[in-house]
Parts: sequence; C-alpha cells; structure tokens
Amino acid sequence: MPEFKRDDISIYYESHGEGFPILLFAPGGMRSAVSFWTDSPFNPIEVLAPHFRVIAMDQRNAGASVAPISASDSWHSYTEDHIALLDHLEIDQYHVLGGCIGGPYCFGLMQAHPDRVAAAVIQQTIGLENNRAAFYEMFDSWAEQLTGATESDLNRFRSNMYDGEYLFNVDEPFIRQCQTPMLVLMGNDLYHPESISRSIASLAPNAKLIETWRGPEVIDQTVSELIEFLQSNTPS
Repeated sequence: MPEFKRDDISIYYESHGEGFPILLFAPGGMRSAVSFWTDSPFNPIEVLAPHFRVIAMDQRNAGASVAPISASDSWHSYTEDHIALLDHLEIDQYHVLGGCIGGPYCFGLMQAHPDRVAAAVIQQTIGLENNRAAFYEMFDSWAEQLTGATESDLNRFRSNMYDGEYLFNVDEPFIRQCQTPMLVLMGNDLYHPESISRSIASLAPNAKLIETWRGPEVIDQTVSELIEFLQSNTPS
C-alpha cells in the first residue's frame, strides 16, 4: 500500500499512468478518499491515466489515512499534507482536480503556491449558501467515528473548517486575482450550490464554466473537453 508518513500523519495515495502530474481530491466531504471516485459521474483516474500521471489520495482521517486531531486543525492542515506529499514525490509543478470538498483543497494549493499549479478543474465545489448547518451535520457524522479526540477539539476544528464564508478557506478577492486557468463543472445542490460555481467562473480571470456536464448524453464530451483543457495548459 503506497503510504507517505510525516510525524504522526500517514497518508495513503495511489499513482497511475505517466506524464505531467495531476493531483486529485475526491468528493465525500470529510470522508474524501480515492474510493469515492467510483461513484462520480466519471472516474478521473480511469480517463486521465492514459494521458497524465494521476495521483489520488485519501485525506487525513479518511479511508486509509490517519492523523492526530487538534483544536488548531483547519484547511491549512490539509494544504500542508498536500504540499508535503507532492514534495515527497518530487513533483514541482502539477494540475489539480477536486470534486466537492476538493474544490477548496484546490484553491488552498493555488493560494499557497500559485506558481506550482498549472491548471485546475473545480468539480461541483462546496460553498456557503444558507447551508452551514448541513456542513456542521456532515462534520459531526464523520467525527463520531473518530477516537482519541476531545469534544472541545472537534468543535474547534469544525468551526475552523466551516465558520468561514464563500469557499470557507479562500475569499472572493482571492478568486478575483487568481490567474490559474480553471475549468469549473457546475454544482446544483445543497452542498454544491450553483451560485458558487457561477461566482468562481465569473470572478476568476481565466475560468470557464460548464453548466451541463454529468448526464450520459454529455459525459463523453465533458471528458474530452477536460482532457483538452489540461493538455493545453500543460507546460512544455
């Protein structure tokens, strides 16, 4: 089992294919793990591995990845995991693709190291639109399965994650000045508000929105456009 360890953190990851690397962040909320891609409208591991080196991972305390819990944990903790894994794999520049909670994970990397992210695919990202209680409930359901963490630490962790605005970990001014090329696949439900996808696509200088992308009649076209977008933004 591929495993990256740093301090008390153990991250499970997979690597498929060859070529320019792309790091995937799976849907699933706090349970974001490689296995969730099998229920996605398309599996990016399968469709991208013939063209790129695809790296998929289980987030901390999801799937096979484990980490201690503290009251200071927040979005930055995940970004630190992502950067550490990329450095471990000796990957300097890369694409990112994130579904659901993976949207904010992508933006965390774009904010931390904008020169390293060549392009980003934002697939029905989470975001705030009269739904904070739903994210609290999702977090609490995940936290019930954890051991060794105090209620106080978990409550603080939950607040650090979901008391913010917009995308929780980045704000609208950051989106306005983010130059990374983006392909935005629109969300349309409680956790993935349509308004957030539309806002990203309208604010980001180099973003394109795909409104209809997941139905059986369009999925092949979506995958083709996705591959073309990533290839056209791959550094020579």
